[in-house]
Amino acid sequence: MSNSDLIIEERSRDIGDFMVGRLLPFRKKRMVGPFIFIDHMGPSEMGPEKYLDVDQHPHMGLSTLTFLLEGEILHRDSMGTEQIIKPGSVNWMTAGKGVTHTERTPSSLRNGQKHTVHGYQIWVALPKEKEFMEPEFHHVGHSELPKWMDESAEFVLVAGKGFGKQSPLPVHSELFMVEVKASEDYELTIAGELEGEIGICIVEGSIQACDHHVEAGNMLVSKSENACKLTMKAGTHLFLFGGKSFPEERLIYWNWVATSKETLSKAKADWKNKKFPKVPGDDTYIPLPG
Repeated sequence: MSNSDLIIEERSRDIGDFMVGRLLPFRKKRMVGPFIFIDHMGPSEMGPEKYLDVDQHPHMGLSTLTFLLEGEILHRDSMGTEQIIKPGSVNWMTAGKGVTHTERTPSSLRNGQKHTVHGYQIWVALPKEKEFMEPEFHHVGHSELPKWMDESAEFVLVAGKGFGKQSPLPVHSELFMVEVKASEDYELTIAGELEGEIGICIVEGSIQACDHHVEAGNMLVSKSENACKLTMKAGTHLFLFGGKSFPEERLIYWNWVATSKETLSKAKADWKNKKFPKVPGDDTYIPLPG
């Protein structure tokens, strides 16, 4: 989805082993491992007159990870992909040297009925040596993702490696994204289970960490892989994400991630001059901001 509006960086705070703030990026933490942007979509009511229609826009230097909790989105891109994503499945588009795509409500849901769209749009920066790779698209269904239970907690490994398991999603760096739902109070141990920087995004409910109570809508970033234990309160739903950070800084402009200002300058000129590849049969165009 187009990053047309910057996330407001609300006040972040330090609670011991963690920093707490509003999603990515926030003031004290620009990236968590290779994860550079997390946008919480909705929940938004669609129909009968309002539908999701994100027109053609570009990406470069990153992979987009779309994960829905409710609703459906039709993804189309300049590689010729046409894929409807449903809750629990993953759309993974690696932009590399440049790709364009659209995201819309599928025609099957443009039926005059109301429905809800709710999920996460995530950007994962590519390693410098893969920054200009050929674009790719992969869809992994919910049934293909590793799942397991521990006491009252249900785990799904969405991407990468964690808890001794590996997702089939073809990622390009050492990372992880794990969905956890707890039906009762549950003590979540992350020490030794995940490698690299660790972020925790609370979707519903709340957690207790280092004697602090943190509600849904916040993100925590662990200062170490061996942070204090977390207690998920009954009914809590969260995502663990992160991985090994890159040695180089990443720059963001609009929907592009790059290791140099020159790359971003060229992308701006190419988009203005309509040199990016196009989604087949789609003539929509979102102008460069500003």
